[in-house]
Amino acid sequence: MSLEEVKEQPANPEEQVDAQDPEVTRADHQPDVDVGEPAPLPADQESLFIAEAIQPNQPAADSSAALKAIIEAVIYITDEPLSADQIAAALGQPLDTVKAILAQLVTEYSAPDRGLSVREIAGGYRMSTKPEHHESIRMFVKRLQPPLKLSLAALETLAVIAYKQPVTAPEIMEIRGVQGAGVLKTLLDRKLVATAGRKNVLGKPIMYKTSREFLIQFGLSSLAELPTLKEFEELGRLAMADSEDASEPAPAVEATPPHPSPEDQPTEESPRSDE
Repeated sequence: MSLEEVKEQPANPEEQVDAQDPEVTRADHQPDVDVGEPAPLPADQESLFIAEAIQPNQPAADSSAALKAIIEAVIYITDEPLSADQIAAALGQPLDTVKAILAQLVTEYSAPDRGLSVREIAGGYRMSTKPEHHESIRMFVKRLQPPLKLSLAALETLAVIAYKQPVTAPEIMEIRGVQGAGVLKTLLDRKLVATAGRKNVLGKPIMYKTSREFLIQFGLSSLAELPTLKEFEELGRLAMADSEDASEPAPAVEATPPHPSPEDQPTEESPRSDE
């Protein structure tokens, strides 16, 4: 074969076939491909495809769970038994749906690990403790500490300690103008205040501060959450303004004589006591 014949011969056999038969195209010589089975999706795309497929059913499940939670809360906060008709009308829900949810709640709360029960009483549904636990609950309630009740004097003393701590008993008496040894003992017994050492002055009096129980009783995370004195003054001004608007005009007060008689002169009295 000469050099000219080698140059004229195509390098690819497929090109040679096309040259011999112009009607035969390159696509006629491509290998057969089976298109019956689609190519598998990657793992992340497959998860996305499944999530999109089930997404239309998700809102219905969420709304049903939310309705069940609302009905449970409604039964909990009411003292009188609520009928299914009342609940359905108040919530604007179908009666059959409300009845089905109520039946679920009755079944779930009847489990032995539940301390409460949802029962149908007098044509309505009410949540209450189970009868088999009444004796244990009664004993628990009897052992509860009584609610915290403080007198006005105790509250005043506690406020002085809270804002001036650590503070001594003479300093508290000077601020309040009264003796309050009995009030201090009450606050110590209630564990609202505690001792904070002794002040390095003559007599070395005991200093007092608020305790952790004080924060618990008043719902404070720290003393920094106490209202400032400026806020107290503002509240006091608002309260006085409201009382002045609501009260009637006060009667006129006679002017005192410029030179009071000796009988009218103030006499020195010992401070009053809270005890």
